Amino acid sequence: MGKMNGSNGKQKKSERVRVARTSADLLAEQVEKLKEVFPEATSEGKVDFDKLKTTLGEFADDRPERYSFTWAGKRDCIKLLQVPSRATLIPCPDESIDWETTSNVFIEGENLEVLKLLYKAYYGRVKMIYIDPPYNTGKDFIYPDNFADPLDTYLRLTGQKDSEGNVLTSNPETSGRYHSAWLSMIYPRLFVARQLLRDDGVIFVSIDDNEVYNLRIVMNEIFGEECFVADIVVVNNLKGRNDRKHIATAHERLLMYVREAFSEYGLQLTPERLAEYRYEDKRGKYRPLGLRKRGGADTRAKRPNLFFPLYVDPKTKAVSLEPKHGYAMVLPVKSDGTDGCWRWNARKVARRLVDLIGERVGTTERYDVFVKDRLEVDGKQRRMKPKSVWFGSDVSTDGATKAFRRLMPGVEFKNPKPVAFLDDLVTYATEDDDIVLDFFAGSATTAHAVLAVNSRTVGSRQFIVAQLPESMEAPLKQVKTIADIGKERIRRVIAKMKKEKAGKFATDGPQDLGFRVYKLAESNYKAWKGTDEKDPEKYAKTMEMFLDPLKDGWRPEDVIAEVALKEAGFGLNCRIEQIHHQDTKAPSKKNGGPTIFKVSDPDKEQFFYICLDDKVRLDDLKPLNLTRDMLLVCRDVALDDETAANLALQCRLRTI
Repeated sequence: MGKMNGSNGKQKKSERVRVARTSADLLAEQVEKLKEVFPEATSEGKVDFDKLKTTLGEFADDRPERYSFTWAGKRDCIKLLQVPSRATLIPCPDESIDWETTSNVFIEGENLEVLKLLYKAYYGRVKMIYIDPPYNTGKDFIYPDNFADPLDTYLRLTGQKDSEGNVLTSNPETSGRYHSAWLSMIYPRLFVARQLLRDDGVIFVSIDDNEVYNLRIVMNEIFGEECFVADIVVVNNLKGRNDRKHIATAHERLLMYVREAFSEYGLQLTPERLAEYRYEDKRGKYRPLGLRKRGGADTRAKRPNLFFPLYVDPKTKAVSLEPKHGYAMVLPVKSDGTDGCWRWNARKVARRLVDLIGERVGTTERYDVFVKDRLEVDGKQRRMKPKSVWFGSDVSTDGATKAFRRLMPGVEFKNPKPVAFLDDLVTYATEDDDIVLDFFAGSATTAHAVLAVNSRTVGSRQFIVAQLPESMEAPLKQVKTIADIGKERIRRVIAKMKKEKAGKFATDGPQDLGFRVYKLAESNYKAWKGTDEKDPEKYAKTMEMFLDPLKDGWRPEDVIAEVALKEAGFGLNCRIEQIHHQDTKAPSKKNGGPTIFKVSDPDKEQFFYICLDDKVRLDDLKPLNLTRDMLLVCRDVALDDETAANLALQCRLRTI
């Protein structure tokens, strides 16, 4: 690693590239995307809206009156969305299980700040999002959106800073902002969440009647009206709730929106549906489905090309397009005697004759033709398409509450979501290695469901769930907040699964039965708020306090986690490995040697090096064999100008 001599080879401190201190700037990234698509509409780094309108031509809507959706506070809400987060996520191994190997994550913190911090690492990586946001009941809901300083408000709310009282987002029905406050809460969170979804991803949102109309419009605006799939009715209380006037509510709603290339995997067949596959031939089990078309354009008059005779062998039940001796002719005649039509045309029938079978109708001499609907296709059991109405014990809130109390005796949580309900969503929308996100985690039913699906399918889906540490009405010794409930529930589910697997012979490899806990906190970096000092000496002393931007009492693991998330964009399952002195063979190892960490992201298959020592020498780093595309992070105060200049030529140097 050659040294540079002379003033031209030195890199001044002011020229050194610092690590990112905040989350990604969403507005700046959106503008960059616009520049890529319409470079002619930008000038001197700014968007020229007149040029943009000219470029768009007839697609630009400059009418004085046009459809739009807005509410009181929408501008402030968008401003909040555009403010990068200066918070960080602090690792908590003591509250975790299998920290070193797991890829599952529980985050305790305010979810808008959390989403902003996840943006760089998880942009376009999440396959499925499920959320059950607080319903707008006309009461206070705890989400500390302070447009000036959301992190400060969160810290005060959770007791991490002195405060005279908790800060609540209040929206009583009489406030005049009943819908507006709720919309201002949900809009920025959905906006960031969309950026995290893969091109084949999907989002499900549970909601009740109070905001389903507004939520649908918000999601149309954020995801696109063309991405709407369904407004599913979930009948979760057949007895009905009598807390509303006139009608006993028996259902909730589940909105489903997808990205452009959404891929689904269907639901597992119910026992009742499986029982229908009671026939079997040499190719496996099947159920007979009538070939005659039913519903819609199902008459000969409307589809004359689908009306033609088929012929059935009474002995073998084989079907033919050609008349043969002893075969019975079959026409697609409806039950009222009128001419109907087949579902397949003659060409498709010719290709699929092996999948057709003729059966006698009752005790008559008449035959009908059926398709053998196979239980297995390409070696995999058939799945079924979800319906627009879900009901039964699997989605019952009452059943979910009883199951929760069995798992968490003594802990009260109002209306937990059923595990079977989330199990179906995860099964339908994901496959092995996919990431599932829930940023209104509540009692962590989504995490429970992911673990259950992985256990059943021997899968390795990852969950990331986030929950505000909202105080409980009746706190217990170990469970004082809603976030505590979620963490404890995951621990108990994992303990139960490990007990069930104990002693069993594993043939499909180990399952990830662990999770990491992170907590939202203030950054490890000092926040520069300026100074009013006019005395040069006092000003210089103030500046000296920021020569090292790390706060007093910083921990290496916290700083590494912040750098990995904000600068490298690594996932929360990144691995940290200390490079031992004997590995580096550094000349200074007799004095303790440098402490160097290798941080790797197992999903991205990338890594970087970080050294947080007070002093770093070139010889200390030589054994790393740095190359131009490698990222190395050091403290700025640890590098003299010559060392920094040399490292900047050898690798991608970033300083703290």
